[in-house]
Amino acid sequence: MKLQRTPLILLAIALVLGAFVYLYEVQGKPQREAAQAQTEQLFAFKEEEVRSLTLTTPSETLAFAKTPAARVAFPSGNDPKAAQPQAGTLVWAMTVPDKAVANDASVAYLLNLMATGKRQQTLKMPLAQQAEFGFDKPIAIADVKLANQQTHRLVLGKPNFNRSALYAQVDPPAQATTERSVVLVSTDFENAVNRPLADWKAKASDAQVPANQSTPKPLKTPSLSEPTPKPTAP
Repeated sequence: MKLQRTPLILLAIALVLGAFVYLYEVQGKPQREAAQAQTEQLFAFKEEEVRSLTLTTPSETLAFAKTPAARVAFPSGNDPKAAQPQAGTLVWAMTVPDKAVANDASVAYLLNLMATGKRQQTLKMPLAQQAEFGFDKPIAIADVKLANQQTHRLVLGKPNFNRSALYAQVDPPAQATTERSVVLVSTDFENAVNRPLADWKAKASDAQVPANQSTPKPLKTPSLSEPTPKPTAP
């Protein structure tokens, strides 16, 4: 008995739809997830690609640059022989407002947040309402320059209504527009930029142990089971 033409057409349509669903859900899922992750990232650069950082706050402007270690005088406390990085190593140096070795942990913390931070939510902000988001007096403006000469900017506004996130602008356009994109970012950024000047500089206590000196061993404390030595007669 011959199959009717309609069931064959329906079967062919079902097979085509099944193949489409398979390709979309199974084959295309990794690409969609990768694209979504890229969209959620604040920036596309990596922390190690940054060569300079300028941080502007309401009270001061700080500038840092990756500098060969040989050009930087490292704090060594009372020991001038303290080991320093090799001459070819690039280290963070503060250039404004002082010339000093930067506190690598403070700089790295901010740059890591910028390189790995996510957009929690994206909003549209009329430019006339920027004061409501804190962009008339930003908490901080972070400008970075990469090894490939690209530049990026992050403008941090005020916290949202429940202080669970900060309003921010990522690479805002230089020209005036009637509307801007605003994203919500982690409040960790507030901790990263609100530091006293001293915390941006390396301290003498951060210096390494001198190269020709090992770490002193702790004194041995006699146990209760050990006999107490008797004094020797003169």
